[in-house]
Formats: sequence, C-alpha cells, structure tokens
Amino acid sequence: MAIQIKASVRNAGGKGAARSIRKNKNVPGVIYGEKKAPVAIELNGRDFETLLQTPSLRTKLFEIDTENGKEDAMLMDIQYHPVSDNVVHVDFKRIDVKKPVNVSVPVEVINADVSKGLKLGGVLNFAVRKVALRGLVHDIPEKITIDLTNLNIGESVHGSDLVLPDGVELGLHQAELAFAIIGGKMPDEADSARPVSAPAAAAPAVSDEAKK
Repeated sequence: MAIQIKASVRNAGGKGAARSIRKNKNVPGVIYGEKKAPVAIELNGRDFETLLQTPSLRTKLFEIDTENGKEDAMLMDIQYHPVSDNVVHVDFKRIDVKKPVNVSVPVEVINADVSKGLKLGGVLNFAVRKVALRGLVHDIPEKITIDLTNLNIGESVHGSDLVLPDGVELGLHQAELAFAIIGGKMPDEADSARPVSAPAAAAPAVSDEAKK
C-alpha cells in the first residue's frame, strides 16, 4: 500500500526560498523523472519527521497529493544539516507502477542461536548487508532474510540462494555475491590439526652389573 502524503507546490525556487521554508519548520523537496518537468514542493516538517520512523522507507511507494494532482514516486535522497541533523531537502523520483524498478533492500540473518555451524564453534561473516532487486514496486519486500538454521561450518549463502518473492529478481552481479559465510573448522578437523605429543621415552634398562 502506498504512503500518502500532502505537499504544496513551490512557485519560488532557490536557496532563499528553501531557507524560508525551513524557517517555518517545513521541508523543501522536489519531484522529478518520467520525462516530466521537476516540481518543487514543500512538506510539513513535523509530519515528515514522523514518517522517517517508518522502516525501509526507500522501498515504499509514495502517493504525493499536490494542488496539481497526485504523483506516484519513490524517495531517492534525504539531505541533513551537518550540525543539527535536521532534514534540509528531500528528492522524490516519479515512477510508473506498471514498470519494474531497481531498489536496494537490507538483508537480515535469522536463527543464529540455533545455527548448526555456529553451535559447533563456527564464526559468522555477514559480508553483504544489502541486495539489489528488480521488480514492481508493490512486489519489492522491505528486507530479505537468510535463515542460518541449517548452515554448517564452511558453507555460505550466495545471492542465487536468496528466497525472493514472485516477480522479483536479483539485480546485476548479485547472484555471485557471498552474503553470509560460516567460517572455521569442524571439530574433528580441529582435533586432527593439533600436534600429537611424542610418547615418553622408556627408561633405559639397567644391567645386573650396574645394580651392583
């Protein structure tokens, strides 16, 4: 379901107009793309700050309601003030909901506490934490999970092993990436690698003559 927000169209552009908007505790922004002219907008600052608490916001479809009509878009960039950390500008890109989009979503590992390999003493290397996906915006998941339950020492999960929703495919060069690896040695391998202590030398036999 799309996130619905209201925005006012800004007729004046430039840094001065943007500063005036921020002085009123609102957020300047722009909607661009789909071979249409960019539209400068103003968002309610308090509402947008609340919206920022939404997980995986950049994978969501936005329906932006302006006095010129509604725009389907995705959030592409948020600029923050270097000192106050307040939002100073946001960029939205128009999309056609009937066409695939390219999106990066977070990857999450689950069931580490019952993982075969980790219980045997292996070490998890969670190497790649985002995956590039392609699909219709309504089909793109908020995140992809990797189940570690049956992953053993020496095994890994590549992009081609990820479980994706119907209609969603991996982006370019993602299939070969190793997203999670359990490193280490199996217990029997670790035992065999330990040096074997030499048996203690037998005490030399003492002759009857030496005993006298």
